[in-house]
Amino acid sequence: MSSLLKKPSSRLRKKAKRDFQGFPAATIAFYGPTADFASKVVVGIAKSANSEIDPLKKWFSETDDLRTDEHIALQISAFLKEQNAKSVVMADRIIGCPHEEGIDYPDGQSCPKCPFWAGRDRFTHERIQ
Repeated sequence: MSSLLKKPSSRLRKKAKRDFQGFPAATIAFYGPTADFASKVVVGIAKSANSEIDPLKKWFSETDDLRTDEHIALQISAFLKEQNAKSVVMADRIIGCPHEEGIDYPDGQSCPKCPFWAGRDRFTHERIQ
């Protein structure tokens, strides 16, 4: 299934479709071993235009695509409410490997667990090398 066909929960899509409503603003990003399966979602909160993203919360799954997991969508919605997020920005696709460079694998290298992303642009999914 195409990564663009598997849409995030309608609950989250509705929040992200609204225009900018002010701060605090939340960012929601999905990551996965390929462009077709989201095994990680990261939600960050920016209190103002120049502030660091804090807090940052992550959810993981080895079996369920988190873009369509209603249980996770409810947890994200609760986190957004708890943080009083007025605006939500969400990528329309999976934007890279769920593993972290410099933590899960050496800086400057491709993730050995996610060969799909090696030499690929994480936003367009096109080959760059």
